[in-house]
Amino acid sequence: MSRQFENLRASSLYCRRCGKAMPVRERLLLILPDKEIYDYRCTVCADSLGQREVGAGELARHRLVSGLTGKPLR
Repeated sequence: MSRQFENLRASSLYCRRCGKAMPVRERLLLILPDKEIYDYRCTVCADSLGQREVGAGELARHRLVSGLTGKPLR
């Protein structure tokens, strides 16, 4: 199976309250030893639209690359 979309981040998701796809904000919800959990919130009504988990491997890659460049990844 392709790992093409493994690190996908949403910019908009369907909001039931608004009745259409809306832009979202990603907010850090929980930090665990092996992963971080982010919550996607609608920018209009602030309803929770989904979650994203970032595993330890991805976190290590981000820290390594940001340490080499001196800038945080977005």
